[in-house]
Amino acid sequence: MTTLPYPGPGEGPGYQRDHTSHKMSPRRRAQLIRVAQYIVFAAAILVVVFAADWYQLGRAFFRPEMLMRTITNVSMWAPGDPASGKPPTMIPGLPLAFFNTIAYSIGGFTFGLVLGTVLALMKLSNVGPYRWVGLIYTEIFRGLPALVVLLIMGNLSLGFPGFLIKPDPYGTIWLGLGLVYAAFMSETIRAGIQAVPKGQVEAARTLGMTSTQTTRYIVFPQAFRIILPPLTNELISMVKDSSLVYILGLAAGAFDLTKYGRDLTNTHANLSPLMLAGLVYLLITVPLSFLVSRMESRGKAKEVHV
Repeated sequence: MTTLPYPGPGEGPGYQRDHTSHKMSPRRRAQLIRVAQYIVFAAAILVVVFAADWYQLGRAFFRPEMLMRTITNVSMWAPGDPASGKPPTMIPGLPLAFFNTIAYSIGGFTFGLVLGTVLALMKLSNVGPYRWVGLIYTEIFRGLPALVVLLIMGNLSLGFPGFLIKPDPYGTIWLGLGLVYAAFMSETIRAGIQAVPKGQVEAARTLGMTSTQTTRYIVFPQAFRIILPPLTNELISMVKDSSLVYILGLAAGAFDLTKYGRDLTNTHANLSPLMLAGLVYLLITVPLSFLVSRMESRGKAKEVHV
């Protein structure tokens, strides 16, 4: 005979004890984990706030007089002509460095986009040698650091005497950055082309369009609409990699933001100019990042609507 345990208070015949009532619900557990994360995050901020020497940080990275000197420092744009008495052209160095950074980035991106498109078409070609060349190029330049490629482009005159890529130094920098980023963009463009539905290509050919017309009017517009956000990310990366041009030993009129900040930092033994140059990079890249987020959100909204 099986004996039943003596019923507790409020228990009677047919009552079943709920053994799961003491367990925490998943929602409650998630709330507690979130609160714990907030507490750890706040504690980390407090540790940084009270452990840092804010006076020394300000003197080393955000010294007011050095920031002002960085903004107002004048660089020589053109040396002038002493024979004719023409004075040198002088403009503030920070705006000039900002302009050069933008020019290096846009020029390199444009060259890389054109070359990357050609490489993408080569890798999708039915001709074997085209595919091999595109694949080999992509693997080589995706593996080479941009710094090495820029150094090679800047010293081509050693192997080819008298050879100069014009305009100097913009042509050299555009070529160096473009060669590297063409390898990455070619993969992005190839994926975008392959994402276009084959039915649209077949319909265009049925209507009498040639292969070139189909690619130009049907495939490319849709492919570039798909890959526009990742291409903008490539532009952001190129803006940051343009800081590597210091390896070329540029003249003052060709300084980019990083070279300009480094030069003043070395001259005055203070990091404030370099920090200001970094903040200017943020003024370029943050709006571009916001643009990428907007484009991705609009693309997802269109997919949901469809």
